[in-house]
Amino acid sequence: MDFRLTGEAIDTAALMAALGDTRAGACVTFEGRVRQENLGRPVRALDYEAYLPLAEKEGCKVVAEAREKFQLVGVLCVHRTGSLALGDLAVWVAVTAGHRPAAFDGCRYIIDEIKARLPIWKKEHYGDGESEWVNCAAGGPARPPGRGKKK
Repeated sequence: MDFRLTGEAIDTAALMAALGDTRAGACVTFEGRVRQENLGRPVRALDYEAYLPLAEKEGCKVVAEAREKFQLVGVLCVHRTGSLALGDLAVWVAVTAGHRPAAFDGCRYIIDEIKARLPIWKKEHYGDGESEWVNCAAGGPARPPGRGKKK
């Protein structure tokens, strides 16, 4: 599967091994990691939740669009769910293509569309003990269905 969600740590070495193809002259990867600050607030950890059936379906659709639009040779995208600590890998995208412009463009397209279109929510836990759901695409407040703000 070119796109998947996982509650486990992302093994980039194993994923990269699956992208070997002599038709590809370029490989571009993107790693999204949990950072210690967002919008001026210190972050100590975060949780990702997803509506799995729709997120997986839409993620596969995004990958298929990128593969066709940029004539990519290989594509893999993995997004974490569950609790993550500072520095943990939250999302990983890798694309291979015949030439570097297509690889760069394809990789950027995938991460941008994943953030904009998938029903994945991020709950940030702050240094002051508060927590808040954050819209992954916009960076501002958001809540998954049935969830409220907790302190």
